[in-house]
Amino acid sequence: MQAEQIIELYWNKDERAITESDRHYGAYCRHIAMNILNSREDAEECVNDTWYRTWESIPPQRPNSLAAFFGRIVRNLSISRYRSSHAQKRFDGITTLLSELDECIPARSSVAQEVEGRLLSEILDCWLASLPKDDRILFMRRYWFGEQVNALAKERNVTQNQMAQRMLRLRKSLRSVLEQEGIEL
Repeated sequence: MQAEQIIELYWNKDERAITESDRHYGAYCRHIAMNILNSREDAEECVNDTWYRTWESIPPQRPNSLAAFFGRIVRNLSISRYRSSHAQKRFDGITTLLSELDECIPARSSVAQEVEGRLLSEILDCWLASLPKDDRILFMRRYWFGEQVNALAKERNVTQNQMAQRMLRLRKSLRSVLEQEGIEL
């Protein structure tokens, strides 16, 4: 079944939409949730909540990319679950991942900043498009999918330190572009 057909099922409030979503996108969503939560039970709950959120969102929304739509929802749910379950604890997992990006992506807390967030998204898209394919893939795998630096290093046959340095250079490049565009950090 194609993504557009699944969207139509949601649009028509046909319960098969959930079954088809899980069949075609379940592994993808579980992968994202597991990288963030490192708990099969929590990841499964976030994936199930993703289908519910999608059910509530379509209509009126009609996503252009169903995979990106699901990915954003499951990632946000997983980060929220992580934060709530680790509110009083410092943990090396997602806390490290998010703190690495804190230095180059500002937090949004007002309507004016929401508008700036849209501009930030456009700048980020252009920056990613300007990167060599390998750097773009590594950046997305680290900061969107939440994969560990040591796993990326092992896959690329480099040391963990070399991969960490590569990620640092990418973050510095992003920060430089954001500063050139006038985004306050």
